[in-house]
Amino acid sequence: MPDFIYLASQSPRRRQLLEQIAVRHELLLPNAAGDLAEDAEAIEAVLPGEAPRDYVQRVTGLKLDAAVARLARRGLPPAPVLCSDTTVALGTRILGKPEDEDDAARILALLAGREHEVLTAVALQSGQERFAALSVSTVHFAPMSPAQIAAYVATGEPMGKAGAYGIQGAAAVHVAHLAGSYTGIMGLPLFETASLLRQAGWAL
Repeated sequence: MPDFIYLASQSPRRRQLLEQIAVRHELLLPNAAGDLAEDAEAIEAVLPGEAPRDYVQRVTGLKLDAAVARLARRGLPPAPVLCSDTTVALGTRILGKPEDEDDAARILALLAGREHEVLTAVALQSGQERFAALSVSTVHFAPMSPAQIAAYVATGEPMGKAGAYGIQGAAAVHVAHLAGSYTGIMGLPLFETASLLRQAGWAL
């Protein structure tokens, strides 16, 4: 068993969370030179009528497929490959990453004063075996005035984040209640991740 895993994610928060539980990891990311066939936008496209839980698990599986192929193509040393994807759901509506600041403000206005779900799927490929789990959390935002939303958007923090916010950042002052996995809301549920690693033979 190798003493490290590959993390197929550009999220610095996921790296930080793996470091928190002392899991040594190397990044396995697409590059312009050899991974032109990978289409991230196509992978993340929502299918008509797709439920949020089905969506996040399907996308995570597709990302893991791409990462495993990437590993084989590059001829790197074998090791388990970890992927994760997070989406925010308001009822059956999927709220992805904002396209720009106006879109971020629109998403935050939808969430303000309401409860939503944060769904994070995690999947691990170890040899021929694949392990997967889903973390479901609920977050209740306090009402937010247009000025509060504008101030948060101005921090730049909403960009690149599902639901246009980061629980570990300035948005925390607007979170009245949450139930579930704090690390799952951040983007990598550590309980589920540790469980998958143990199933693959890791001692944690």
